[in-house]
Amino acid sequence: RALTPEAAAGLTRATLGEHADAPFCREVWAVTGGNPYESVELLAKVQDSELEPVEGSADELRALNRTARGRGLVARLEGLGTDATRFAWAAAILGSAISLDLAASLAGMTHDSAERCAERLCAARILVSGDEGLEFVHPLIAGTVYRSIPAATRTAMHGVAAAVITHDGRGAAAASPHLLEVHPDDDPELVEQLREAAAEHLAVGAPDAARRCLERALREPPLPDIHARVLYELGCATMLTSPATTIRHLREALSMPGLDQGLRVDAVCRLSQAFVHNDQLEEGLRAIADEASRLEQGPALLRLQAVRYMWEGIHAGEEDSPARSKQLAKLAGPLAGRDNSERALLILRAFDAMTRGESAELVVELCDRALVNGRLAPGLGWTDPEWTFELRLMLGGSYAFSDRLDRAESLFTEAVRAYETAGWSGGHLALSHAFLGYVYRRRGRLTDAERSLRESLRLADRVGQGLPMHWEAASMLIDTLLARGHITEAGAVADQYGFAPPSASTIYVPDAPSVRGRLLLALGRTKDGLNELEATAKALTARGQYNTVLAPWAYDLARALAHEDPKRAAHLVADARRQAERFGTDTAIGEALRCAAALETGPRSVALYRQAASYLEASPCAYEHAVARVEYGIAADSVPELERGLTLARTCGADGLAERALDHLGLVKR
Repeated sequence: RALTPEAAAGLTRATLGEHADAPFCREVWAVTGGNPYESVELLAKVQDSELEPVEGSADELRALNRTARGRGLVARLEGLGTDATRFAWAAAILGSAISLDLAASLAGMTHDSAERCAERLCAARILVSGDEGLEFVHPLIAGTVYRSIPAATRTAMHGVAAAVITHDGRGAAAASPHLLEVHPDDDPELVEQLREAAAEHLAVGAPDAARRCLERALREPPLPDIHARVLYELGCATMLTSPATTIRHLREALSMPGLDQGLRVDAVCRLSQAFVHNDQLEEGLRAIADEASRLEQGPALLRLQAVRYMWEGIHAGEEDSPARSKQLAKLAGPLAGRDNSERALLILRAFDAMTRGESAELVVELCDRALVNGRLAPGLGWTDPEWTFELRLMLGGSYAFSDRLDRAESLFTEAVRAYETAGWSGGHLALSHAFLGYVYRRRGRLTDAERSLRESLRLADRVGQGLPMHWEAASMLIDTLLARGHITEAGAVADQYGFAPPSASTIYVPDAPSVRGRLLLALGRTKDGLNELEATAKALTARGQYNTVLAPWAYDLARALAHEDPKRAAHLVADARRQAERFGTDTAIGEALRCAAALETGPRSVALYRQAASYLEASPCAYEHAVARVEYGIAADSVPELERGLTLARTCGADGLAERALDHLGLVKR
């Protein structure tokens, strides 16, 4: 890629000194057309000719450039002597922050000889001494020197460099760039070094570097008895960024001998997770079932059972959800959370109870039993590999929809921090931003929610297209934009991410079809919206999922049917109120009362709105409280309530609600 004038000036001053003036630098760029290699060669000729880098010398550059093409820098380097050339080669192999001692060892010379060579190369402005060692004055000069090394010599020097770095105690990860350049040669020791390097890269959040090491290890190739392990490790390394690649590697690993029972179970759990991330949930369930059929009772089977319950719990196409819920309740009921398998089952039971709309107190109690001193247990942390991170999402989601937004926010803030610290930038971080953003949405921090959810989609786009994580984050963002009153933007997000049937095979938080039905009604597509909500009602009722906060389809459907079929609308609201009171949170009850008020008129409506506002004021959901205050103010023609609702709406970032409050205030004050 051609250098910009600014980049050419930077190279010129790095090579010739900061005193090179702007007209001279500009002429270097003009003469070479920004070609990086010609620029390096021309500047080497400028150094040889001792031309002053000032405007008065700029006219000489064009003639000098005609003689510079070819081996200008290389010839100049060779002119410094064999030892200096060999030392420069060693420096180019090592790259940056070059240790004098390491370069000396690689070049095969004494410390004193290396010092003299370094001084000569610094005087020639090829190298420069920095705080962390020697550096080339510019990356283009480093690249030119590196390419001048004969290919066979370069490969051999990389092999020596890896040994020198390892002997110096810098670790396998530091040596890995050199190991990657060595030709495959059936070397078991090299495979082990690359595996060790991959583990170090993963530990510091560098999965791409780990992937390169393990792909290179497979080309060596590994011995038959560890081939499957290398494939398993490669599948783990690609989990964060490429579910489809992970599926391929783990399937191949499981088809080969070499994995003990513990690794096989772990590989199957990871394979099922990759299937879910790739919108192949049924394949993930089959993988779990196939492996479970080979195992006897014990911890390994219990882990697979827990993972199966987890995936079945988010499987939108599950045919016998109520029966599964009963089995899970029976299994988790007596558990105290003594180990992580028990804690996992408690979380799954809590999530299932939350989606079914059972008592929120029970949900919170189950979640609390899954924690240790109020925190995630060791081995269940956000970056711990044994249990899939969806389990933690279920825990946070269960708290969020049970009005424990404080605990949910703490969990998801910890998740984002943990993944960013570890350098994980794939699906895990994307979904953590999504769930944190949705907690902000529930709290009424709508602008913060939108920001976090857009970041989630940006990260998800880097992983792939059309994945379940896109639907999850898009559903949350659309719900947030509708709350803000930004209906056109919500429609644009739906179009961009294909937010339309058929959806992926997983259940979403919040319920995505409910959100889609609300969006269609807001866009004026009433018939489509009613059809979507009717289908949602049928599907969720069949699954026994009655949480009216998670899936508020009944309220939108009742409002839409209020004029056309008031009897049906009243029945829907009455049933939703029963479910809300069963769940028992202030948010659930307040929202049910608010919808009931919308179907009434006169004093009855005002009284219900007053009750709704009271419940929602006690809930942690500020946006819902703002809506209730505004609607109460409208029903009662109350200026104080409208003004209070307006203040709340503005604080939340609910622009549409604020405009509605202002409009009615204008009418009331006339």
